[in-house]
Amino acid sequence: MSVPLLDLRAQHATIRDEVVASIMKVVDDQAFILGKPVADLEAEVAKLSNSKYAVGCASGTDALLIAYRAVGAGAGSEIITSPFTFFATGGAIHNVGARPVFVDIEPRTFNISPEAIGAAITSKTKAIVPVDLFGQVAAVEEVAKVAKGIPVIEDAAQSIGARRKIDGTWRMAGEAATIGTFSFFPSKNLGGYGDGGAVVTQDEGLYNELMRLRTHGSTKTYFHEIVGYNSRLDALQAAALLAKLPHLAAWSAKRRANAAFYTQAFADVAEVTTPYTEPVSESIFNQYTIRVPRRDEFKAHLASKGIGHSVYYPLCLHLQPCFAYLGYTEGQCPEAERASAEVVSLPIYPELTPAQLDEVVSAVRGFFGK
Repeated sequence: MSVPLLDLRAQHATIRDEVVASIMKVVDDQAFILGKPVADLEAEVAKLSNSKYAVGCASGTDALLIAYRAVGAGAGSEIITSPFTFFATGGAIHNVGARPVFVDIEPRTFNISPEAIGAAITSKTKAIVPVDLFGQVAAVEEVAKVAKGIPVIEDAAQSIGARRKIDGTWRMAGEAATIGTFSFFPSKNLGGYGDGGAVVTQDEGLYNELMRLRTHGSTKTYFHEIVGYNSRLDALQAAALLAKLPHLAAWSAKRRANAAFYTQAFADVAEVTTPYTEPVSESIFNQYTIRVPRRDEFKAHLASKGIGHSVYYPLCLHLQPCFAYLGYTEGQCPEAERASAEVVSLPIYPELTPAQLDEVVSAVRGFFGK
């Protein structure tokens, strides 16, 4: 039996009528730019993230871009982040004119190490960007302590609906940071039917700046206080996301159940290191990522069995050719580099059937002679 890494068609089949009706309302109204669907989605995203304000934008990458700009990052400034993340986190730093500063990760959670941040802070540091990798909220409260007033921008592209207990209270992804950023890329737990993103904040001043930045630096048509971007969330995407949003909690719960099934199934396989979820964290498992030895052989074995899999991420950002000008060398972020050499993600989407889950388990265990 073949098991894909992700099956968006399986999900679409369960909600097709709802999504099509929501999208066709926009088509029939012929109101494609901003408008009520976008405003409604912004209200729902703000509610979900326990934030006062939300701003829809064109992509998760743009969410980072306008967040960096909103806190004043630009030429001559630095932004600290993790090297073990999707390229957009670091690429957007470069694209606002700032210098990316990469520090190492925690080996168990894959999230940025708060201890590593302190030594990297300089007078040029404009923001610190923890990434909620694979669906687990980073230790934003610990990052904030180290930051000592420097804005914390939480890259929550993979964690919408996840939460973390801070000082005894559950806080949602994006809630506790200066700004939280989300992606609605189709493969995300709340994925659109194309690109899309959003930013959230508790700060009215930042909200107003983010609103200007996403629409050419303008709050009044044809009058531009600053140079911004054309980064409006499409009304069609907002409509699709509004139809999907009521299902998000159930989908995330199913991902957690699938993760628990895998973790139990691999408990006696010493060679497999399963994902670690902190006791204060409730992950949404955007990916289920294990560590294994002999990864290339392992991947070939999975492929021979028809098991979808992927490596997020095979080359850390500080070692990417485009960032050679920063001067990093191998060994400077050892935990991130070690993770990039060992990780493999397995199918975790909520529509997986029991038979498919068994097939994945059988293939993994079989490689290790179990």
